[in-house]
Amino acid sequence: MRAWIDQLDLLIRSRTPILWIRQQEEERLRRLLDQAAQRLGQRLLLQWDFVAGLQGLANHRGEAARNPMAALDSFRLVPEPQAAILLLLDFHRYVDDSAICRRLCNLATELRQRPLTLVISAPDLALPRELEANLTVLELPLPEASEIRLLLEGIASASQSPLEASALELLVRSCRGLPEQRIRQLAARALARHGGLEAADLDDVLEEKRLALARSDLLEYCPAAADPSEIGGLEQLKRWLERRRLAFSPEAQAYGLPHPRGVLLVGPQGSGKSLTAKAIAHSWAMPLLRLDLGRLFAGLVGASEARSREMIRTVEAMAPCILWIDEIDKGFSLDGRSDGGTSQRVLATLLTWMAEKSSPVFVVATANAIDKLPPELLRKGRFDEIFVLDLPTAAERRQILDLHLRRRRPNYSIPLEVLVDRCAGFSGAELEQIVLDAMLMAFSEGREFGEADLITAAAELVPLSRTAREQIEALQSWAKQGRARPAH
Repeated sequence: MRAWIDQLDLLIRSRTPILWIRQQEEERLRRLLDQAAQRLGQRLLLQWDFVAGLQGLANHRGEAARNPMAALDSFRLVPEPQAAILLLLDFHRYVDDSAICRRLCNLATELRQRPLTLVISAPDLALPRELEANLTVLELPLPEASEIRLLLEGIASASQSPLEASALELLVRSCRGLPEQRIRQLAARALARHGGLEAADLDDVLEEKRLALARSDLLEYCPAAADPSEIGGLEQLKRWLERRRLAFSPEAQAYGLPHPRGVLLVGPQGSGKSLTAKAIAHSWAMPLLRLDLGRLFAGLVGASEARSREMIRTVEAMAPCILWIDEIDKGFSLDGRSDGGTSQRVLATLLTWMAEKSSPVFVVATANAIDKLPPELLRKGRFDEIFVLDLPTAAERRQILDLHLRRRRPNYSIPLEVLVDRCAGFSGAELEQIVLDAMLMAFSEGREFGEADLITAAAELVPLSRTAREQIEALQSWAKQGRARPAH
């Protein structure tokens, strides 16, 4: 945030005539501009909106109400040589008008002669092409950890319920990615409920994040209820992930380690890729954000690239977090000509960010078919590692069956030797389905299920290793060439 404030000050001091600030927090922007006006030599801060009109000049209060064109002439009321900043709220709604657009272009030249800065506050960047060369665009970032910490400390102090250091850090970390007003509302709710702030308010913060992401329609806040102990096999992958978890600690940063980039999980359907993504978030105590690639590709030309940048801003604001890109092979084609190159441009934006990001965002991408992935996605530097999740071995099949049986019958006593042998070539999801089918078979006959039901269910299920044999064999052959690490 310090860099943003310095940039704002520099633009105002250098007499940049028009600033277009993209933001979702009017009150916070108003406060930041007021602080800038004081820092830069007691500049006058004026404000205009369509209903209230001009504010900030005692003798002209309410002037130009319901008149956007007249609002652009408000600087004539400022006596020379007074420096001033004029904040126009919701003015993006009027810039498409040809007369207002022309007036703004003229102001871009006129305002350079005096220390006057026009600031247009808007929730998006839909600029007329005539204005692109006449104004400077700034994006107001969401509050950083230091700002959130000061805000929560102030609220806790005002309520005479100081926070313990551990609870404060947990809340600060959880509130990242939320606007200041939302954090204030959450704090007010906590104060009304039990008279103070505490770590137990974390559930409200997570729910607020889930609702905020639901409004964005690009990212989904997923509950990370899965635990690594619930995943059968994949021991090498589990050990690798445990080492990467430690790299997010402050001690690792002091040691000189960068934040881990991410991991690409490749394997047939039902091999545990999605479950692994959820288990990582649960084990690392980080929010899990699932990217919907289908919604990323909007219909308008250039909209997909803009939505990609918006997604990246949101994810980085919520860091540290896990970004889960499910079935990435279906979102990015090797040949971008079928969609006019949109998927390739979006992929380029995503890959550049993945290679250059310094924020604690761990990307977990999953894919079913390796042959559909573009080679630039597999290049070193995009992910820390690529793992292949093959079909489970006999020992892993027994472990997976044992997990599903214990979950439903904690004290089961069913021999599994024959069943494990009959299930060769079955994926983890198919092994779970065998247990469910056997239980359903026995339940429909009003009895407890047993070994015979499990063997019958296994005989009736046709595994993916038969229906998609060529695809799985191609993946296994690719992995044997040393291009990826085995997860087992």
